[in-house]
Amino acid sequence: MLNNVTEVVKKKLEQNVALVKMFYKDFRLYDFGSYALNRLTPKKGYSVVENIAYGLRARQRLDIFTAEAPREQRPLIVFVHGGAWLHGDKKDYRFVGEAFAKEGYDVAVINYHLAPEHVFPSYIDDLSLALNYLTQHQSKLNIRTEKLVLMGHSAGAFNVMSALYHPKPYTLHCRAQIQAIIGLSGPYHFDYKDDPLCAEAFDQTVPYQQVMPYYFIESNMVKHYLFLASNDQVVGHNNSEDLHRILQEKGNHSQIITIPGTGHVSIMGSVSSLFSRYFQTKKQILAALDEALKP
Repeated sequence: MLNNVTEVVKKKLEQNVALVKMFYKDFRLYDFGSYALNRLTPKKGYSVVENIAYGLRARQRLDIFTAEAPREQRPLIVFVHGGAWLHGDKKDYRFVGEAFAKEGYDVAVINYHLAPEHVFPSYIDDLSLALNYLTQHQSKLNIRTEKLVLMGHSAGAFNVMSALYHPKPYTLHCRAQIQAIIGLSGPYHFDYKDDPLCAEAFDQTVPYQQVMPYYFIESNMVKHYLFLASNDQVVGHNNSEDLHRILQEKGNHSQIITIPGTGHVSIMGSVSSLFSRYFQTKKQILAALDEALKP
C-alpha cells in the first residue's frame, strides 16, 4: 500500500516538473519571439513615452502609446503582462501597444513588482496605483480615462480581474469608467498551494478561497471577455469557465471566446501586427472593444 502511494506521489511530482520545464522553455522562446516582434514592430501611427513613474519604486513604471489617429472619446487600454508573477517586462510588449494604437486606441503598458521578492497582493497594489495615477494625470499625459479597458494576459489577466474583485476592495478613482475587462488565458480560480509554477507568488498560509477573484464577484455594468487558447497546456480552461458562470449568476455580462490554433503564449503573440492576419485574436478583441465602447 505504501509503495503504491509513493509511486503515485512520485508520478505526480514528475508530471509537475515536466510542466514547469515546458512552461519556462515556452517563455524563453517567447522572450526571443517578443524581442524579434518588437524589433520588427512598425514605429508609425503612434507615439510612445516610456518609463513614466506612477510610483516611487523601480518597477512602478509604465509606457504610454498614443494613437496618431485616435478614436472618438479617446478610449484607453491598460495592458498588464503575464509571466507567473515571476517574469516579464513592459519593454517586451511594444507590439501590443502598436497593435492597438494603430487602431485608434491609446495604450498604457505597465510594470509591476514580481515574486519571489513580492507576493500577492503587491501586484494588485501596483495596478491600482497605476490606474489612479493615469486618472489623476490624464491631462498631463495627453490621455483620457472616461472610456477605460483593462486587458491582461495570464498572470496579468488575474491582476486586472483582481483589481475589481478583491477581498479588500481598492479605491479606484476610475472604477465607474471601466467599460470592459479582457482576460487572455487567465488563472482566476485555482489552488496555488505548492503549485510548481507560482507557489512563490502567494502566501502559502492563506487559502486560495481568500485570494481568487472568483470568490469576490460583484454585480456591475462592466463587460467581461474571457479569451481561451484552444491548446493551452498551462492554465486550465476551467478557470475562465468557472469565472464565466459566477459572473453570469451575479447578473454580469460575460463572454468566452476561444481562439483556434493558439497556446498559452502564442495567444498573446498573435495580436502582433506581424501575425494578426493569421489568427482571430486581434479581430475578436477589436470586436469586443467595439461592443463594450459603443454609445
